[in-house]
Amino acid sequence: MRLFVALELPEAVRDSLALMVGGLPGVRWVPPANYHLTLRFIGNVTSVEAEEVDLALAAIRAKPFELRLQGLGTFEKAGRVQSLHAVAERTPGLAHLQGKIETALQRAGLPAEKRRFTPHVTLARTDLVPIDKLAGFVQAHNLFRTEPVMVEHFVLFSSRLGKEMAVYTPEVEYALAA
Repeated sequence: MRLFVALELPEAVRDSLALMVGGLPGVRWVPPANYHLTLRFIGNVTSVEAEEVDLALAAIRAKPFELRLQGLGTFEKAGRVQSLHAVAERTPGLAHLQGKIETALQRAGLPAEKRRFTPHVTLARTDLVPIDKLAGFVQAHNLFRTEPVMVEHFVLFSSRLGKEMAVYTPEVEYALAA
């Protein structure tokens, strides 16, 4: 199984993100049904490892918190822009939950995440986009904001890569409680 831990987004947030889609040549847009905020990518695991992950995540205690998206950004690798994303506000509640998940997964035997946590929602893959067009798109949407939404759970997803797009399946939902 290929797994990751993420926050699901309410339909209203997905809809507001989807309103920005289009008008950018050479982009592979992520379908709104696949919008999520990854808290930790796990990768391929055996069924025994998946059970350990589930047990570790089920033991996490954290309080609900508000989430807000604001503005757009890009990620680069080797000097090439690879993706376009909506930026998530880094709140104490979000940082606390992500830290708890990272610690729990390391205790379950997974290696530490090497990349710094940068909360975001991927909107598109941008391998073939002219950089000036992408910069103009980001600038045109830099005032994008969502109303705050209450996060009351997080989800363990499985991911199956397909020819057209990945298929994400929620496997287990973990409640946050005050």
